[in-house]
Order: sequence, then C-alpha cells, then structure tokens
Amino acid sequence: MTSLRADASTRGDAVAFLEGVPGLAARSHAWACASLLALCLLCFLPGLSSLQPMDRDEPRFAQASKQMLETGDFVDIRFQAEARHKKPVGIYWAQSATVAAAEAMGLEHVRTTIALYRIPSLLGAIVAVLLTYWAGLAFLPRRGAWLAAALFGACLMLAAEARLAKTDAVLTACAVAAMGALARTWLGRAERRPDMGIVLVFWLALAIGILVKGPMVPLFAGLAALVLSIRERSGAWLLGLRPLLGLGLVLVLVAPWFIAITWKSGGAFYEASVGEDMLAKVASGRDKHWAPPGSYALAFFATFWPGAAFAALAIPFAWANRRSDNVAFLLAWIVPAWLVFEAVPTKLPHYLLPVMPAVTILTVLALLNGALTAKRPGARWVAALVVLIPVGVTAILLAAAWSFDRTIPVAGLPLLLASCVMAGLAWLLFTRDRPESALGLAILASALLAPAVFGLTQPVLAALKVSPRLAAIRDGLACPDPRVASLGYREPSLVFLVGTNLVMLDSAAQAADFLKAGGCRLVFVESRFAADFASASDAVPAARVAGFNINSGRRVELSAYAVVP
Repeated sequence: MTSLRADASTRGDAVAFLEGVPGLAARSHAWACASLLALCLLCFLPGLSSLQPMDRDEPRFAQASKQMLETGDFVDIRFQAEARHKKPVGIYWAQSATVAAAEAMGLEHVRTTIALYRIPSLLGAIVAVLLTYWAGLAFLPRRGAWLAAALFGACLMLAAEARLAKTDAVLTACAVAAMGALARTWLGRAERRPDMGIVLVFWLALAIGILVKGPMVPLFAGLAALVLSIRERSGAWLLGLRPLLGLGLVLVLVAPWFIAITWKSGGAFYEASVGEDMLAKVASGRDKHWAPPGSYALAFFATFWPGAAFAALAIPFAWANRRSDNVAFLLAWIVPAWLVFEAVPTKLPHYLLPVMPAVTILTVLALLNGALTAKRPGARWVAALVVLIPVGVTAILLAAAWSFDRTIPVAGLPLLLASCVMAGLAWLLFTRDRPESALGLAILASALLAPAVFGLTQPVLAALKVSPRLAAIRDGLACPDPRVASLGYREPSLVFLVGTNLVMLDSAAQAADFLKAGGCRLVFVESRFAADFASASDAVPAARVAGFNINSGRRVELSAYAVVP
C-alpha cells in the first residue's frame, strides 16, 4: 500500500512539474524567448547538414542562388540556362548573402553545402515561433502565449520547412508579424491608434513577404481585414495602420527590383510568375499536386502534429465564442484563407503554414477557458490521434531502412520509441482531464521525434541519397574539374552538387558521344538506358549507385562511366 501511494505521489509530482513548465518558462519575456529558442534549436537543427538536397524545389532554389554568386547577376533568377521566374527574389538574396558570408569567413566548399542555403529558412522558422509568442500576447497571458508558441514550434510541418532552402519558413515569419500587428490594431480599435512601431511591423512584413513570395502575405492579411470589416460594417479601423504611409514604404522597398526584372526580362517575369505559376495553380493541379476540397482538413492531423487533435477539440469553443473580438480575429485569420486554399486545385501542405499560429493561439485560448476536456463525447478518441504520427513514423522508417538498405536505424530507435511513449502518456493524461499536461507531453514527444528522424535516422538511409553518392564519384576522379553528364536521371539536386555545367542527355548515342569528346569526362546512365548505351559504347562502368528516388517514388540504378586522360 505504501508503494502504491509513493507511485501515485511520483506521478502527481511529474504532472505538477509538467503543468509548472509554462509558468516557469514564461516568468519573463526574456525567459520565454530563451526557452522557445532552445525548443526551436532542438526541433530544427538536427539533420540540417546531413539531410540531402530534397528534390525538386529545394535544390532549384539553392542552385539559382548559387548561380547568382557565380554570375554576379542579383536581378535575374536562373536554373542553369532556364529562367526561373516563378517567385520574386527575396529568398535568393537571403541564401546568396549567407553563402557569401561563409565564403568571406574562409570556409571551404560552401557553394555546394546545402546547410548554408537552409540558414534563412532555419532563422525564418525560429522568428516565426518567437513572433507567434508576440502575437499570442494580444490574446493570452504570458503563460498562454508561450504555450501557443511552443505548440507551433513543435509543429511537424514547421520542422520540415526549417530544414528546406525554400520560401515558406520566411514567408510564415512575415505573415505572423503582419497578423500580430493587425490583431493589435483590431483589438485596440476602440481605444487608440496603434503606435508607429506596430505600423512599421505591419508594412515591413508585407514588403518583405512580397519580395519573398509575391502576394501571399497581403492575401492572408487582406482576407482577414475584409472579413473583420464586414463584421464591423466599417473599414475605418484600418486607418490606424496609416495606409498612405505604409503603401509608400512598401513601394519604396519592393519597386526597385520589380522595375529591374521588368526591364531585364522584358515582362517575361510576370508572364511566368502570374500566368504560368499562380493562375495555372488556381485553374488546375500543377506538378501532380491536385487534390480535392477537404484534403487540407485531412492532412492537418499529420502536418500539424502534435497540436492537430487538440485544435480539433477547440472547434466547439471557437463556434460558441465566434462573436467575441478575440475569437473573431483568429477565425478571420484561419477560415477565409483555408477556404481559398481548399478551393484551389493545386494543394501542398505548407500552403496553410501561415495560419497555424492562429490555430495554436485559438487552441490555447480554448484550453485556458476549460473547453479542452475529456468529458465531451468522442473527445478521447480525437485526442488519441496524437499517438498515431510517432507510431506511424517509427514503423515507416523501420520498414524503409530494412527494405532499402537492409539495416535497422539503431541510433534513432530509442528516441523514436520514447516519442511514442510520450505521445501515449499525453493521451493518457488527457483522458484523466489534464489537458495542459497532455499538451506539454505532446510537445515533448515532438521534441524527441525531430532529432530522432532528422538527426539520427535519415543519415543512415543511404538509398535515399542518390545524388550525393553520384557527386562523390565525381569528387573521387583522379582529374580536376571533369565534365559531367547524366542520362535518365535529371534531378535538380545533381545539378546543385555536381555543378551548373552538368549536361542533361536525351539518348544513349549522346552519352557515348559525350564520353568520346576528349578530356576528363564522367557520364551517369540510368538502368533503363543501359542496354542502348552498351550498344553505342564499349565503356566499362567505374561504379554503380542504386537507391530510391523520393521525388518519383521509384527505385533507381545508375552506372558511372569515366574517361580519365
């Protein structure tokens, strides 16, 4: 009996400790920011350098940034000889500046080090979490704002975007800054105009967001402002943002590059970015990314893990309190943008990342108002969804490691299993009506899963690293600066790692001619072209690489043929 009481006391102490963490972490703004930074580094840093360039978008961005450094042209955006006019220049400038700074410090091989190109995304994700805390303070006490920001920092989708040299993490930071400023303008509309600092945050976030991804930040802010103005039957509250001053500031910041690219491309930039990219996504599913309406709602339970199950439980609270100013703003941030993206045929999970901070704030608002309770019908089953992702990820990684490389990821297995256990305990605490402790354990489960997957497991999955293994063959040749070509395998990651002058071939005859052209040469031939190449050339393979192409979803095998003078 004494032992049972001791065990219960220990469990009670553990729960009390979990419930005390947000208060301890948020005892001051400095403590809150420092603890959120530590959480971000734990969730985002592992695997930043070991994860291969992820085809196809990431190496396209990185390669275009690398070519800016190679050519000195920081206006036009190119991938090899092809104009890349789908997005504005902001992220390319950020990546080029990071790599140039690394070169200035004397680091080696910086232009093919993908981790350097990911630093703007890493910083963008961290800033987005800190800005979620700042935005949350408009709706919640410090403890609640910290919990909302921590829940966003633990988000699986944000952890992925923090490791990819693309636009979305930086875009999210810009969107959260703009929406945090807009929230303060809305909530304080009856008392006073926002101070100049809030005004500058709003318009600077819009300007940087436009340079990073065109109209997306204005879209999120504009939809929310429109819905709230209809609710208010007036848009006068927006005058507090000093629109004439703000629009002038935005114009000064974004116009120079848009004028320069218009002059340099002859207007082709707008034809490609608006006509071929944006409007095409609205009209049809681009690049095999079509999905029916409702797809985001289903994907939400995976992409927004571990907060998705708790967010779903907050929906009744949101509906019941939709007329309050706080909830009305958060719904205006979430719902219109969500409906727009559900209606667009082209669907990618990260499109809705900028609304997820509002989801976390609304979830914690429901929590602090006692609305996240296991007593609701079906609540326990919904909360059980928090266990599925770590269990599913662990199973998939074990199966992939054994199927592709005949190995077990021993290094990552303890943390993978620990994440599953923490998620299970989170569900158990929720069933005992301890939702805040459950939320804390779910965040801890994510903080264990991220380093397990990205830091300890993915480095041993050699089959997924086809392009790095091919680049290693090039680096091992006994002659400097070989000419390299590829037949059949056309992934942008190979261009990024091997070099801008990589030649993409269309036939075995071209590959044979390429090898005979003289000098130090290397050609990669995919297995489906192997028989034709053997008929066209008597070259003997110097090496073979077999693996799995994540982008195409199929196994690949390539042979490397070299001519070394």
